[in-house]
Amino acid sequence: MIVVFGSINADLLFAVDALPRAGETVLCPGHRAVAGGKGLNQAVAAACAATDPATSVQMVGRVGPDGFATLALGALEDAGVGTEAVTRSALPTGCAAVIVDRAGENQITVASGANTDLSPDALPDAWLEPETVLVLQMEVPLESNWAAVERAKARGARVVLNLAPAKPVPAALLPAFDVVVVNEIEAGMLAEALGLVAASGEDAGCAIAGRYGVTTVVSLGSAGAAAFTPDAAWRSGALAIEPVDTVGAGDAFVAGLALGLEAGAPLPRMLQRASVIGGLACLGEGAAPAMPQAAEVEARLADLAPAQPLDL
Repeated sequence: MIVVFGSINADLLFAVDALPRAGETVLCPGHRAVAGGKGLNQAVAAACAATDPATSVQMVGRVGPDGFATLALGALEDAGVGTEAVTRSALPTGCAAVIVDRAGENQITVASGANTDLSPDALPDAWLEPETVLVLQMEVPLESNWAAVERAKARGARVVLNLAPAKPVPAALLPAFDVVVVNEIEAGMLAEALGLVAASGEDAGCAIAGRYGVTTVVSLGSAGAAAFTPDAAWRSGALAIEPVDTVGAGDAFVAGLALGLEAGAPLPRMLQRASVIGGLACLGEGAAPAMPQAAEVEARLADLAPAQPLDL
């Protein structure tokens, strides 16, 4: 089972020729409203890309008393994600303004809304078993995240933390994670906060893994990804694509890692498949609507070379 504890939003998508500069107004013909939020995106991506019919994906989150909640819940249910632990808040459903240019680059502003009162009590104990992979991001209250981690580890569940957006993580809690996923900027920020010297995102990932014993995966955008354990490292390239919209790529990548961890796949295999899932998510508009199906992922795996070991 994969349990995603995290954010649920409605994304308002604006396609523009060029991203606005400070103080600039940019016009576009229209907009689309689709489901989003890092938690929802990762849950949808995991459900879509799962190859084992027995894999259950459950969402734990909050929505408000509005039409955006209907949009978000519909997207989860359409993807086959369980929503029994998605509860109602008096606050509005989270909402993000997503502006995407012709090259697929984006600017995003998020109003967190109901995500701000997600409690760890919403996470059922019955789901926290050794077979469970709990996936967390940083768009809900941090104290709720850390309480969920402690409960999960006490019951033997495995935990994946996507440190996005980058916020402080208690150093004492880092060894509790099975996998920490960061991009290059987030890796550098985490390393600096921990007092580690690192010249690059990959150096930071290596240093974090070495000191805290946690598998650290650094996404490198179009350059692929690297994964570090205390005594080994691997590097995967990126799928050759022409991106339409990169908004959901990171969330799809995290979902791919969670699926690999649940299946007990070796880390190099996890990295390769997650990279393919992340790449394919760039071929459609929006985040949740663009998540690839398992058959699409399997059909493209041969197009990306297996992850290769790196010298530490």
